[in-house]
Amino acid sequence: MNKEFLSILEQLGREKGLDREVLINAVKQALIIAAKKIAKITSPEAEVRVEIDEEKGDIHVWVGEKEIVSQEFGRIAAQTARQVIVQKIREAEKDNIYSEFKNKVGQIIGGVVYRIEKMGIVIDLLGKTEAMIPRNLLSPLDKFKLGDRLKGLIIEVRKDKRPQVILSRRHENLVKKLFELEVPEISEGIVEVKSIAREVGERTKIAVFSKDEKVDCVGACVGMRGSRVKNIIEELRGEKIDIVRWYEDIKEFIKSALSPAQVSRIEIDRKAKRAQVIVASDQLSLAIGKKGQNVRLASKLVGWEIDVRTKEIIKQSLKELSKLRSVTKKTAQALVSAGYTHIEDLAKADINKLKTIKGIGEKKAERIIDEAKRVKDENL
Repeated sequence: MNKEFLSILEQLGREKGLDREVLINAVKQALIIAAKKIAKITSPEAEVRVEIDEEKGDIHVWVGEKEIVSQEFGRIAAQTARQVIVQKIREAEKDNIYSEFKNKVGQIIGGVVYRIEKMGIVIDLLGKTEAMIPRNLLSPLDKFKLGDRLKGLIIEVRKDKRPQVILSRRHENLVKKLFELEVPEISEGIVEVKSIAREVGERTKIAVFSKDEKVDCVGACVGMRGSRVKNIIEELRGEKIDIVRWYEDIKEFIKSALSPAQVSRIEIDRKAKRAQVIVASDQLSLAIGKKGQNVRLASKLVGWEIDVRTKEIIKQSLKELSKLRSVTKKTAQALVSAGYTHIEDLAKADINKLKTIKGIGEKKAERIIDEAKRVKDENL
C-alpha cells in the first residue's frame, strides 16, 4: 500500500462528498473483519489491530503479535474487505446526505422531475439524492412532466433504507422563500414579510414592510413591470398573489388587507380581535370576494375576525335588534359590532360569548337570548 491508495480515497471522497477520515475508518473496519476470518483458522482468540499511515499510505494488520502480509489475505478475505468497504461507504454517504438535508428543513430547493408515481412526484436534487412530493402536498395547479424544473419546501427528511427528502408545494412558507429568492431587499433584510395567508392554487395575500423609508416594499416585491412577482406566479403555476402593505395601526392594516376594496369605516374590538368593516354598497362584493375569499384571506393575514357590512345592512340590523325590549339602541350597536346582525343569531348565541360584550352581563345576556328565542318561535 502506498500514496496511490490515499489518492484513490481522496478521489472517492470528492465523488461521494465524504470526509477522508470516514473512508479511512471504513477501510480499517473492512480489514479487521477480513483479518478475523484469517484469525479463526490460526488464532481464534487473538486480537486484531489495524494501523494506517495517513501520510505514506502504508497499512499494517496484526493478529495478536503477528503481522499479516498482503499475500496472506486470501480470495474470500479480500472479497469480504471489498464488500465491507462498499457497505461502509454507502452508510457514510447515506449519513452524509441525511445530515446535509436535515439541516435544510424549512428551506427551498430546486430539482428536476425524475419520475411520476401514484404516490407523488420524484425529484432529482441536482444528482445528490432524490426527493418526493406526495400528491397531497402538491398544489391543485401543479401539472408536471418528466424533465420539468420546479422548487419545493423541504418539510421533512426521513432516514429509512436511504434518506428520503419530503418536499411541499402547499406550505405558506414556500411563497415566502420564493419572495426571498426573487427580491434582494427581502434577503438583505430591508423589506420584511410580516404575514402570509394562502389558499393553495387560488390566491395568496402577503403583507410586507420596509425598514427603509426610501424603499417601497410593495414596489420592490412587484419588480420592474411586475417581473419579480411574475416569476413567482409562474413557479406557482398561475396562483394569484396580492402584495399588501403592513401597518402597525390595525385599522390601516385591515384596510390594506381588504384591498382592492375601499373601506368607509372600521369598528374594532381589540380584546376579541374582531373588526366590523363598513363599506359602500358597490364595494361589498369586492371586499368579500368570490365565495368570501378576499375577506377570508384578509382575516387570516391580519389575525383578526373581520365582518364586512354595508351601511344599509348595519341600519337594517340595528332596526331588527331594536325590536327586542331587552335591547337598547346602545346594546344593539354593541351586538351588531360583535357580529350579531339578526334575531336568529341571538337566539342561538352562546351565553358565555354574549356576556363578554361590553355592557352585557350574564343576566342581561340570558334575557336577550330568551326573548330572541321567543320572537323567533312566534315568527315561524
